[in-house]
Amino acid sequence: MTSPPPRSSPGAASAHALAPTPAGLACAAAGLVIDPLRPVARALVTHGHSDHARPGHGAVMATAETLAIMEARLGPNFAGSTQVAAYGEPVRIGEATVTFLPAGHVLGSAQILIEAAGRRYVVSGDYKRQTDPTCLPFEPIPCDVFVTEATFGLPVFRHPEAAAEVGRLLRSVALFPDRTHLVGAYALGKAQRLIAELRRAGYERPIYLHGALVAICALYEEAGVSLGPLVPVGAKREPLAGEIVIAPPSALGDLWSRRFADPVTAFASGWMRVRAHARQRGVELPLVVSDHADWEDLCTTIVETAAAEVWVTHGEEDALVHWCGTRGIAAKPLRLVGYGDEGEAEPPPAGPGAASAEAATDGGVDGSPEAGAAS
Repeated sequence: MTSPPPRSSPGAASAHALAPTPAGLACAAAGLVIDPLRPVARALVTHGHSDHARPGHGAVMATAETLAIMEARLGPNFAGSTQVAAYGEPVRIGEATVTFLPAGHVLGSAQILIEAAGRRYVVSGDYKRQTDPTCLPFEPIPCDVFVTEATFGLPVFRHPEAAAEVGRLLRSVALFPDRTHLVGAYALGKAQRLIAELRRAGYERPIYLHGALVAICALYEEAGVSLGPLVPVGAKREPLAGEIVIAPPSALGDLWSRRFADPVTAFASGWMRVRAHARQRGVELPLVVSDHADWEDLCTTIVETAAAEVWVTHGEEDALVHWCGTRGIAAKPLRLVGYGDEGEAEPPPAGPGAASAEAATDGGVDGSPEAGAAS
């Protein structure tokens, strides 16, 4: 990673056009709130996960894909009105100009550039820098203030390439042809990415789906993301020996999972870097696949934006703020409560310090006996 370029001062004495409020990050000059935590008159939504896309707003502006996801998950009356935001097309709202740009997180995800009062603010939402065949790649945007998440904002979190983790899954399938491989993956984004990576690796057999994944997979395919042959797991008790079944993480340990042939339980999540998470969930094959930026990508992105200020919305805020300080970048945690309720943004079970220590001493996934048993 290169050293940060010189940063210009936007004038510390002047007020910001974007500010945290109880409803979320608000731009008064445009009368809007980004990813509101409560119903507001005008909402700009970065992506379709439920901790960012809530119902009940007067008007919602988002990409066409995010609006379709919101309708599928929240119903047709999730907002009073909707407005499609096309990637890269500036729109004037009040005294601000708003532009949506790809975030690389899930289908339709966007960063939001706000230009107001002589400053450029980028609200990244959730994002990642790894290649994902199911959505457009993240684009670093030069700005004065960069608003970032920090879900995996600790140096211990270094995500391997998803293709390598999918390779471990396929080797396990070949090694245990009499066992079902039951893979936990979050319903929006992770499941579809995992399927697409399996197809890219040459896996052509049908992939079996828990019922909770069927509608979102269909939505992805309608948006042009090819997922190959998918078969819903029916009510009939089928053992599906030698097959791959993808289900929400909550289904891994319930009665539904007992129908399968001596299942190898896998879980695709960035938290699988920490051995305690795999052990706590009873995961035999942890797969470190994340839709969030890891530590290196968080730091690289901050450098590439050349932002004079960094605001951290949620996650491991303090570590990232400290890192910014060591490089002369003004940074502060926003401590916005309400984000991180879906997907990977769940808290570690033993706190960040324990997560760091355990992964460092156990070698994370690569050094775990659970991984070796099925890979």
